Amino acid sequence: MARPEVLNSIKEAEREADEIIADAESDAEERLAEARERADEIRAEAEEEAEAEAQERLEAAREEIEERREEILESGRDDRDELEREARDRVESAVDYAVERFEAAVHDQAEEAVDAQA
Repeated sequence: MARPEVLNSIKEAEREADEIIADAESDAEERLAEARERADEIRAEAEEEAEAEAQERLEAAREEIEERREEILESGRDDRDELEREARDRVESAVDYAVERFEAAVHDQAEEAVDAQA
């Protein structure tokens, strides 16, 4: 091959190499952009899933709290009812005691009056 042909051949090879490099760089940039886009999508999906799971856990916790609240309220109502029954029983006992003391006092006064007349 003649020298001009060799130089042209070298220039052609360099041009082809530059094109290959440019295509490779372009392809790499395109792949990188796609990878970043996919990473953003994965991140967004993960955030949505995490938010959904957090909401589910929060709702489950609220339900558990509400159940426990109802148990406490029911227990409180039962305790209140028992205290009311005990108080009613005590009122009856207190009334009985007061009546007995009153009757005893009346009886004692009546005896004193009888003794005073005698």
